[in-house]
Amino acid sequence: MTLVTPPPIPRAAGSLPLLGHAVRLMRDNLAFIASLRENYGPLVEITLQPGTRTVIVQDPELVRTMLTDLGPSLDKGRFFEKMGQLLGRSVVTAAGQEHVRKRRQLQPAFARPEIARYVDIMRDEATAAVGTWETGRVLDVREAMVGLSLDMLAKTVFSGSLEESAFRRLRDDLSVVMNGVGARVMLPDWVERLPLPFNRRFDQAREAVRATIDRAVESLQASGRDTGDMLSLLLRATDEETGRPLTGDQISSEILTLAVAGTETTASVLSWVLYELARDPDVEARVLAELDEVLGEEPVAFGHITRLPYLKRVIDEALRLHHTGWLVTRRTVTETRLGAWTLPAGTELAYCQHALHRDPELYPDPLRFDPDRWLDSAEPPPTGAYLPFGAGRHKCIGDRFALTELVTAIATIVRRVRLGLAPGQTVRPVAQATVRPRTLLMTVRPREGAGGPRTGHAAA
Repeated sequence: MTLVTPPPIPRAAGSLPLLGHAVRLMRDNLAFIASLRENYGPLVEITLQPGTRTVIVQDPELVRTMLTDLGPSLDKGRFFEKMGQLLGRSVVTAAGQEHVRKRRQLQPAFARPEIARYVDIMRDEATAAVGTWETGRVLDVREAMVGLSLDMLAKTVFSGSLEESAFRRLRDDLSVVMNGVGARVMLPDWVERLPLPFNRRFDQAREAVRATIDRAVESLQASGRDTGDMLSLLLRATDEETGRPLTGDQISSEILTLAVAGTETTASVLSWVLYELARDPDVEARVLAELDEVLGEEPVAFGHITRLPYLKRVIDEALRLHHTGWLVTRRTVTETRLGAWTLPAGTELAYCQHALHRDPELYPDPLRFDPDRWLDSAEPPPTGAYLPFGAGRHKCIGDRFALTELVTAIATIVRRVRLGLAPGQTVRPVAQATVRPRTLLMTVRPREGAGGPRTGHAAA
């Protein structure tokens, strides 16, 4: 049998000395990554760091192979390594057996009984947020969703462990950290050592978050109380290697990383869902009809979450068209074969969910928002073409938590208010820590004629 030698992996144009492709990524990272799919084949090489080879994987089957078949043998790569340096070692940033061990430690916090308890907290926070939106006000939806996501996550983690003033400081500091992580991950390492205001704000906010978490841990340990929040669960977890409880530093790293990874993502998806509902009254009407049929006059509860199939399809379509992930990395530890190519040890691998989910070869009319493409009768996308939460052993540990959070928030918001776009408004995506709307301004209107409870200024 004759072995066919694969073509060499092409190198993307536009690399600069010392900076590689960082300038093109900083200028318009989404356009640059999309251009790679248009101009190159299944693999293409770019430079993120001088002297480091990064191969972008663009074929869905090769992406699946990388995440599942090769997953146990790969390190998590620069993106997660850098997050670990910035935020601490955690289940999100760890690889190999360390990841498996940390995942088992945290899994109880994301089990079904815990998520069921979280729904009431999530709903109450969404209700409180909507209650502050005045009728006729122009709302910065993305900023409002960041605030709501921070409140929902922080209240599930610290529901009984922080005083209100400490909670507000934590919320403000987390917002600074979230905004800074994306830039720090993509820029060369030497940039973060410069005495810039941006770097000082990030460092100060990160240390303040850690100090707040440390104080909460110490207070809860001293009291011996079980407050029923995620922090209490983490305090009961043990390190498999030592058999001892997690240290305050370990708990701080887990919470900080989950907060940055989860809050920014949830805020962006919520923003895109509300945008698409405002753009398409028919989709919005179907969501409201389903909510009225399933919920009646009741507020959304855990028992409703799996009984809202159309809303689930709306969220699935938002996770396709507006996926928040634009560069996810892995790294070869040994010489590794990926498809027809053999890659040396130390090769950075990456894929872009946002570009993958918009590929016209994988999805008919890919830029159209169509929840019914997810009907059981519709033709499913190819394997590896839809990865809302990743795949393989490193699949997002909080996927059920996130979906529950999204359903709860949307069901609560849309039954109380109608958010309207200005005529002709075009909302463009921008990729920082996540792919989010650059600017999303919408006018708050009362919801007329829909079922469900009516509370707050917006429903007056």
